[in-house]
Amino acid sequence: MSATDDLLVEAEQLAAELAAADPPTLLDVRWRLTGPPGRADYAAGHLPTAVFVDLDTALCGPPGPEGRHPLPDPAALQSALRAAGVRAGHPVVVYDGGDGMAAARAWWTLRWAGHRPVRLLHGGFPAWAAAGLPVSTDEPDPVPGDVTLTPGALPVLDAAGAARLAAADEGVLLDVRAAPRYRGEHEPIDPVAGHVPGAVNLPAPEYVTEGRFGSAAALRDRFIAAGVSPGAPVGAYCGSGVTAAQAVLALHLAGRPDAALYVGSWSNWVADPQRPVAVTPPSGP
Repeated sequence: MSATDDLLVEAEQLAAELAAADPPTLLDVRWRLTGPPGRADYAAGHLPTAVFVDLDTALCGPPGPEGRHPLPDPAALQSALRAAGVRAGHPVVVYDGGDGMAAARAWWTLRWAGHRPVRLLHGGFPAWAAAGLPVSTDEPDPVPGDVTLTPGALPVLDAAGAARLAAADEGVLLDVRAAPRYRGEHEPIDPVAGHVPGAVNLPAPEYVTEGRFGSAAALRDRFIAAGVSPGAPVGAYCGSGVTAAQAVLALHLAGRPDAALYVGSWSNWVADPQRPVAVTPPSGP
C-alpha cells in the first residue's frame, strides 16, 4: 500500500470502485474563487451518482471577521453531508474542476470533522473526462446518510497560534499565496497586502501542478527546502484557507499528518488592524 492510498484516487481506480456493490459516495465541489458558483458546471455534466455540495455555503461558515471561508457550524455541516448521502464510516471521494483546491478543502473539512475515509480524485473532473469515463447530467436523489461528526480531528491554527508558529525558533508557517501578495506588492482580494511576520513563502505551484501532486519523496524534498524540518511544527495559510488546505494535503502526502491549517488565513489576520503586517522590500538598487 502506498502513502497515497487513503488520500488520492486515480480516475480509472475510482471507476472500478463505482462499479462495485457498495461504491463510495461522490461529492462534486466544483468552485471558483471569483465565481460563478460551480452548480452550473455540475448541471452540465458530472460523475454518475455525484451530489453537488457548495463549498461556500455548506462546507464553510459565512464570511466575516473569522475570514472569508471560516470553519462551518458542525451541526449545519453534518446536516449538509447527511443530505448528500454521507454515511458513517463509508468512503467518500471529492472532486473539483481540476486545480484540486476546493476538493482539498472538502477533504480537509471532512477529516477535521472526524470522517476519515475521504479521498480526493486526482486531477478532478478533467482527469475523469480525459479517461473517457461516463459523465451524467442526471441529478441523483441520495438516500440520506447517518454520518455523525466529531470536529477537531485535524489541527487548526487561529491568529495567535499562527503568530507563535511564525515567530518560533522551531517550526515554520508557510504562506502559500503568490509571491507578489506575500511581498505586499499586490493584493487583489483582501484590504491589506503583505504577510504574517516570520512566515515563509512557498507558492502553491511549487508543490502542485494543475491539481496533481508529485511523489512523496519529491514533496518532502520541496518542503524541507522551504524550511519544514522533520518533527518540527508546521502550519499553512493562504488568503482564506482553501489553497492552504491543499498545502496541508500535500504535507500529508509528504508524511506530515500533523500539519496545521490556519483556517481564517490572511482574510482573518487583516480583520484586526492591530495585527502586524510584514512586507518584503524590493530587491536591487
